[in-house]
Amino acid sequence: MSTAFISHPDTLLHIMDGSHPESPARITAIKNALIQRDIYQKLLIYEAPIATDTQLACVHHPDYIQKIRALSPKAGLVKLDADTAMGPMSLSATLHASGAAILATDLVMQGKVNNAFCCVRPPGHHAGRRNSAGFCIFNHIAVGAAHAMAMYGIKRVAIIDFDVHHGDGTEDIFKDDPRVMLCSSFQHPFYPHRGADSRSDRMVNAPLAANSGRAAYQSTFEQEFLPAINRFKPEVIYVSAGFDAHADDPLASMNLIDDDYIWITNFIKNVAAQHAKDRIVSLLEGGYHLPALAQAASSHVNQLLSNR
Repeated sequence: MSTAFISHPDTLLHIMDGSHPESPARITAIKNALIQRDIYQKLLIYEAPIATDTQLACVHHPDYIQKIRALSPKAGLVKLDADTAMGPMSLSATLHASGAAILATDLVMQGKVNNAFCCVRPPGHHAGRRNSAGFCIFNHIAVGAAHAMAMYGIKRVAIIDFDVHHGDGTEDIFKDDPRVMLCSSFQHPFYPHRGADSRSDRMVNAPLAANSGRAAYQSTFEQEFLPAINRFKPEVIYVSAGFDAHADDPLASMNLIDDDYIWITNFIKNVAAQHAKDRIVSLLEGGYHLPALAQAASSHVNQLLSNR
């Protein structure tokens, strides 16, 4: 297996405030863990480009894109919503994060790598067609999936979202697009308080009670996601890789451990091997306990890299 690791220095410069859990230290922790575990040296390292407005407009309304550009501050912070703010470098960071998803798509679709991990921030899966939300400004996983369909003629994309929060922005963007399936596991009731009542054949939402752990997740993936994916037969798999369902995460109440993320990654690899020619694009979403995030995310990348 060949795995790309895509990031950009500006991803460290987006700061919402000095104590916010969605901090630049998340990126540093993951990269340091990859280096310490002798994984980083085996990856193909790329720097993310900037996504263009044309590429963003495949999933976001042009008025929203222009609004974000207009609000980008030269100094200080600007609040976009109750949970999301922009500083002077936030626009560059989020444009490079979407650009990472585009580059990852190009590398995977052109056969230059089997899969890719985008180690970027801010996260994206709460951003809808016309709105920011939940630390997210642009929806990077949606931008990547739209790029695959527009540039490579992909007719069926599956997005697997194992972040502890429902991928409501991704659902908002793709709920009426028959080419896209979303499989989202999430704590419920919990932020963003959506998803439990909007399940369809393609929006395979799986709400899980607080304190759920391995058994509930494995049952969800095997009994709900797998039959839906097998029927859909995706040509490429995208992953909203949030690690905030970890037992140590301060923002949620679930009980996953490092081994569970290894199991989930192997599940994704198996369905990608069966349907999608091993093509996987994974992108960092949540995860706010730095040691747990570093261990789980580096294990996820190691499994992407592994031939097992």
